[in-house]
Amino acid sequence: MGNKPGRPKNQTARREALVDAAGRAIAERGLEGLRIKDIAAEAGMSAGSVLYYYPEMDELVLEVHRGAVERYLAARQGAVDGATGAAARLRALVGSGLPGGSGDAVHGLLFELHRRADRSSGHATLMASLFAREVALYATVLEVGAAVGEFTLIEPVTDLARNLVALEDGYGLHIVSRNAELTPDVARRLLLGYARTVTGCPEL
Repeated sequence: MGNKPGRPKNQTARREALVDAAGRAIAERGLEGLRIKDIAAEAGMSAGSVLYYYPEMDELVLEVHRGAVERYLAARQGAVDGATGAAARLRALVGSGLPGGSGDAVHGLLFELHRRADRSSGHATLMASLFAREVALYATVLEVGAAVGEFTLIEPVTDLARNLVALEDGYGLHIVSRNAELTPDVARRLLLGYARTVTGCPEL
């Protein structure tokens, strides 16, 4: 008999499939109600198979968090790389950091996983790493813009970058929490307004 359709053939692929399935289960149900059988159902495996590859649920959730962070950062870097000019790159970076709406799966998953940071050093490390790397993305765009004369920064670049990431996070949380007064368009306008003020760039 051949392998069942869609079933990974090796352990690495099976682990990746379980991480993907766990991510979908967390996004749909949240962490509090997450059960092994939910992940098994998403992955098309038995609960025993889940436990074979990940005997500890915490280890699996940590892998979900790690993967979500890397995919999110790669998407943000891609948005910047696809733009030409400092102003366009900053606009692209702002756009890539906000949820598309209350049902945004990527941001919803990240916010849900960040909740583990207060009781897990692994999750706290991932959350801090994500913040630092997002700050670095903004800092690079701001520094290059200043170097080519498109931006005139009114504060130290790291301070500006941290504020931009913090504003994204705050607005993003309201968006995924269904705050009708803070839509993605409103949040983007507010962020770009702040960026325009601190860079002196009218093109933002």
